[in-house]
Amino acid sequence: MKGITKFVIADILKNRIILFYALILGVFSWSIFSLEDNTSKGIMSLLNIILLTVPLVSIIFSNIYMYNSAEFIELLVSQPVKRSAIWTSLFIGLAVALNVSFLVGIGIPVLLFVPFMTGMTVIITGMMITTIFVSIAMLCSILMRDKARGIGLSIMLWLFLSLIYDGLVLFFMFQYADYPIEKPMAIFSALNPIDLARIQVLLQVDVAALMGYTGAIFKKMFGTMTGYLVSLILMLLWIVIPFLISIKLFNKKDL
Repeated sequence: MKGITKFVIADILKNRIILFYALILGVFSWSIFSLEDNTSKGIMSLLNIILLTVPLVSIIFSNIYMYNSAEFIELLVSQPVKRSAIWTSLFIGLAVALNVSFLVGIGIPVLLFVPFMTGMTVIITGMMITTIFVSIAMLCSILMRDKARGIGLSIMLWLFLSLIYDGLVLFFMFQYADYPIEKPMAIFSALNPIDLARIQVLLQVDVAALMGYTGAIFKKMFGTMTGYLVSLILMLLWIVIPFLISIKLFNKKDL
């Protein structure tokens, strides 16, 4: 298992797309913090990249890598190695390689320009988002045998979690604006990993104070250490559940 994981990590880190991805993240991060004197505004600008670009690249790259590695996976399956070990090695390899790119591109400038606790929140959030979308991508690749359909499903899931879900929450908010819906809104936000990540970063830079009563609800629910741990557990579930489903399907799949 260790040998497969090391091979996957080395193979991905040599990929030009991953190197370009780390370079682009680095250019954006250094540019934002070099041009912006206000750290909070810099984090807000960087947050848009983390919540849109990072999950998109993670899910698309992981999906394509899984389809392109079909013959390699078939070769591994023919060896005396457990299928669960093969699938876990691929997952760890993808997650580690993409997180290394994230740390090089965004982690280093964040640690240099942002206060430690806020910076660590941004980094942990970005790494969790990366790993979540790797897990979702692997589930999509096992659900759809056809490459085009698998990539299409991945893009649709990214669109739903990144854009459509928030639109549905806003629609709900406007429809029931006359009712006390702040707590249901906070709960709905907790069901989306991208919204969870956004809330945690916003709370660190105190932007939630500008959001009125809703911001107060978010701060009450997620601003404490207990709330932070709950949000981390929810994000971990977004990693574990799709991965466990995918590994179960992989064990039964006829290659």
